[in-house]
Amino acid sequence: MSIKNLPFWGLSVAVLVIAAAFFFFCMRGYTYISYTLLFIAALILVHRFGNDVFRRWVFILVSIGFIYFCLVELPIIKNSRTDPDPERKYLIVLGAAVRGDTPTVALVNRLEGALDYLNEYPDTTVIVSGGQGPGENISEAECMRDWLIRHEVDRDRIICENESTSTMENLTFSFEIIREMGDEPDGNVAVLSSSYHLYRAKTMAKMLGADVAGVAGHPGYPIYMLNCYIREAFGVTHLWVFGD
Repeated sequence: MSIKNLPFWGLSVAVLVIAAAFFFFCMRGYTYISYTLLFIAALILVHRFGNDVFRRWVFILVSIGFIYFCLVELPIIKNSRTDPDPERKYLIVLGAAVRGDTPTVALVNRLEGALDYLNEYPDTTVIVSGGQGPGENISEAECMRDWLIRHEVDRDRIICENESTSTMENLTFSFEIIREMGDEPDGNVAVLSSSYHLYRAKTMAKMLGADVAGVAGHPGYPIYMLNCYIREAFGVTHLWVFGD
């Protein structure tokens, strides 16, 4: 059967599967877009070939899942902007992946947001937080420090926290540094991350006893951000269930 003779449902499934394969194999960081496209293709097949009882149960479960997804996304979206009056004594910049010695686009977006913040609030000390992971020649903190220095941020304003491997550790270890300097993190800290990640970061900070201001990094490409917002729903669910 040629493509032009495919029924509409068959053509739709084929297009969705091809698009999912493209995002999965050809685009770095778009995995959840790929999964979403495959899920829609599966729903089309269920509608076409499933019996009435099976379709009814699938509809019920998908509806419940969609409602839950929307409820999770509400606080994520609500907290995705920089808080009013975000000036604090310390700015914690949460790390993201590094390729060799080079910051990824996601990390550059955060660093550009940090640069804007530090230029606007010249008395703030910045803590760049992130350890060294697979495929990284240096720690995320070192990469961020070097980037900020190249963009004319005074080295004396930058503190490296290069041991953490998760957001909770980012905050825990950075708060310890602040306490070692004689301050308390509660009320003295702004946390900068990607917009989709701010709700989870601020929630973790509260779990650690600190009320922090959220600062959103520069936005990324729209489709990439959509992928991240979908992924973040799973991250928030994990936080709610397991507390980390």
